[in-house]
Amino acid sequence: MGRGTPLIALALLALLAAGAMGMWLTFTLTHVLLTLAIAGLVGWLADVVVPGELPYGWLGAVAAGLAGGWLGTLLVGNVGPALFGVPILPAFVGAALLAVAVELVGKSVTRRS
Repeated sequence: MGRGTPLIALALLALLAAGAMGMWLTFTLTHVLLTLAIAGLVGWLADVVVPGELPYGWLGAVAAGLAGGWLGTLLVGNVGPALFGVPILPAFVGAALLAVAVELVGKSVTRRS
């Protein structure tokens, strides 16, 4: 064994730790992106079912899906399947309720103008 062996072992350990951190970050980022995609899909489906249109396009659909998941879980509970942390049925119910509320508020604001 030479004098550089502990230095090489330390460098390999640091490289392994950096690789593990990179994998963790990648998987976490992928999970967040998939959660946003599922929330957007749920919000879009609620927008299709409810007459009218959510504001801000796909950003509004993602926001409705995320907020609808929270609201629907409060109202209905955590029932049905969940994909990437988004409970599908409660999120759809909550997003549909939010779409109805946005539509009603939008109509009342346009009447006043």
